[in-house]
Amino acid sequence: MLYWLSNDLNFPPVEEAEEWGGIALGGDLSPDRLLLAYCSGIFPWYDEGQPIIWHAPDPRFVMFPERLKVSRSMRPIFNQKKFDITLDTDFRQVITACQQTRRRGQQGTWITDEMLEAYCYLHKLGYAHSVEVWQKGQLLGGLYGVSLGSIFFGESMFSKVSNASKAGFITLVWELQKRGFSLIDSQVHTPHLESMGAEEIPRSDYMELLNQALEAPSFQGSWSHWLDKK
Repeated sequence: MLYWLSNDLNFPPVEEAEEWGGIALGGDLSPDRLLLAYCSGIFPWYDEGQPIIWHAPDPRFVMFPERLKVSRSMRPIFNQKKFDITLDTDFRQVITACQQTRRRGQQGTWITDEMLEAYCYLHKLGYAHSVEVWQKGQLLGGLYGVSLGSIFFGESMFSKVSNASKAGFITLVWELQKRGFSLIDSQVHTPHLESMGAEEIPRSDYMELLNQALEAPSFQGSWSHWLDKK
């Protein structure tokens, strides 16, 4: 049974989720509700024309930053500096590219215009962040997500050329490692991230790790200076 959310800011416990992961319907995408959702182990995922559907899947797909796997084929990409990679330089362009990317087995996009604007606002507040992967001034890949405490909640990525999003993701993980991040939440399984070290864990384990991560201070604000050359 899915809960219908009221105007009050609350979510049911994740143990109440349906077998397929859904836990609640309705509500809004205000910053306060979105941040509460992430702190509660819940995230929005729905299609255009549907009410907002909130999810808390079991198992949860995560990556421990220290377990990142970088394939041999990626090493020349970095050694030859094939891409220019930035953080928080053009969040709107990244999320728009993710919205417009057509994915195998999907009709349309779950990044509705409402979602796009909500996360752009979270970015302005310093909670949502983007990775941009450039080549000759063109944006060819990237990803975005939300950061609270020592956890990064990955939302979506796109790539217009081979290895672009992978290079961006690896760069992000390296930077998160330097700053003591304990977990990257990838939400649901993808072979792409599994090849780089992501794994499924029980939702109960995820909630314990989430609560621990939220005790750490958040890196709120722009991350654009993280990759500044010394």
